[in-house]
Amino acid sequence: MVTPASEYAIVGLIRKAQGIRGEVVVEPLTDKPDVIFASGSRVFAGTASGDLAPARDVGGVEEIPTLTNAESKPFKKGLIVKFEELADRDSAELWRGRYVLAPFSELPPLEKDEVYLHDLIGMRAVTTAGEEVGRVTTFYELPQGLILDIQTARGTIMVPYRPEVIVRTDIEARTITINEKLGFMEDFSASGEREGESGKREAGSEQ
Repeated sequence: MVTPASEYAIVGLIRKAQGIRGEVVVEPLTDKPDVIFASGSRVFAGTASGDLAPARDVGGVEEIPTLTNAESKPFKKGLIVKFEELADRDSAELWRGRYVLAPFSELPPLEKDEVYLHDLIGMRAVTTAGEEVGRVTTFYELPQGLILDIQTARGTIMVPYRPEVIVRTDIEARTITINEKLGFMEDFSASGEREGESGKREAGSEQ
């Protein structure tokens, strides 16, 4: 496996404040939330691409906002987490919509076919037939699951990151393979055929 460029992995998204004691609702972006959000563990403010998000304190000194887990409990499809640094609802609201990261050194090792979310950004997307589709520009955590935003030569397409759709993720080659037979590629394929035919007529010597 290629060593990640960042030293941190995205492990959660703080959705909103919960109650008046500074608790927050966290959407775990890890298969090991019981480890990541265990009492005493730390997470850091980050971006959707997996980078740390430094801030300046009142003295103008740059620092990385850090949260220490005091306790957590299941809540719907996520967790309610109490961080030591968030004493009230006002302080909790400042973290609404922010990603939290954890050092790779403190994470359980990846299992086969697993990938860190921010490693998906920039990956080439291809079909099972080997046709070039585009590149992953970002992802969205929606109620129905993880959605990849793929930039193609003819615009963007939204593709669910599910095993039946993304049939292979090759970390070393930095590619994802899309099962075009499920219909997500219909508009892309139809447009591609038209442009492909036109290109062949105009540049036949290149074929």
